[in-house]
Amino acid sequence: MKKFDVVALGELLIDFTQYGISTQGNAVYEANPGGAPCNVLSMLNNLGRKTAFIGKVGCDMFGKHLKTVLEEVGIDTSGLVMDYDVRTTLAFVETLPDGDRDFSFYRNPGADMMLDKEEVKEELIRNAKLFHFGTLSMTHEKVYTATKKAVAAAKESGAVCSFDPNIRLPLWESEEKAKQCAAYGFEHCDILKIADNELLWFTGEKSLDAGIKKLREQYCIPLVLLSMGRDGSRAYYKDLCVTATPFLRENTTDTTGAGDTFCACCLSYVLQYGIDGLDQEKLKEMLRFGNAAASIITTRKGALRVMPTKEEVETLIGKF
Repeated sequence: MKKFDVVALGELLIDFTQYGISTQGNAVYEANPGGAPCNVLSMLNNLGRKTAFIGKVGCDMFGKHLKTVLEEVGIDTSGLVMDYDVRTTLAFVETLPDGDRDFSFYRNPGADMMLDKEEVKEELIRNAKLFHFGTLSMTHEKVYTATKKAVAAAKESGAVCSFDPNIRLPLWESEEKAKQCAAYGFEHCDILKIADNELLWFTGEKSLDAGIKKLREQYCIPLVLLSMGRDGSRAYYKDLCVTATPFLRENTTDTTGAGDTFCACCLSYVLQYGIDGLDQEKLKEMLRFGNAAASIITTRKGALRVMPTKEEVETLIGKF
């Protein structure tokens, strides 16, 4: 028996999300705990899964706050390193008129990119049923080496590997380097969660069908989860392609963390049934649950600290 259901490695940071205008006409920002891997873990905890995080923050006011928040939501922090020399990474999030987001990162350097391979607690990974990672822990050589060490430990221990590219191009020295690191993730994952725009960007195709066809021909990934925003989601598994419609809400305010929430719900289904135990009915149920949970998080500011409960998701599904 393994101690943890899911261990994730990657970035933990503060998302400064706009929260109105001051009396002087200046933008007011709220400091929300964030970082895609921990968003995923937080939702998994709400679904009854035991989780742990591996990463680095600064030993500053933000880093200490983030550690406290992880402990509050039930994420094991024994793999979290506090750096006295480098500050916690910050990201300012702007919501664009079309609902998409633009990120401005303060990370040159940021503590998350300074994780050393010797600081990766392999025993945490070896004690996990599933290991989750993304590309923000590959943008710089030191943390990329740490990520590769973690992936190797996961593979050796027989853990299922989950990958979400979560591409943020301004953080990369070149687009080609970003594609190389995304390809590394595709080569080593059993579950891929990818957004529609990331799929088209990586494959160079103009349609999602062509992009998926090209990706699946090039990489042998058992389960591909495609998030399509207002168009819902799809799952590609063996010879199956299952689609689920979205739960559109009039009170959507912030889409930050929606993809992470969806991803976490799907990982929970894989933990329940096994990567080899899925069928069309289970995939449909999984996508509906993930879409509903993602819909709820878009009505809230931030993500990590305000993930929906299982009961909230089931209530929303019942209403539709």
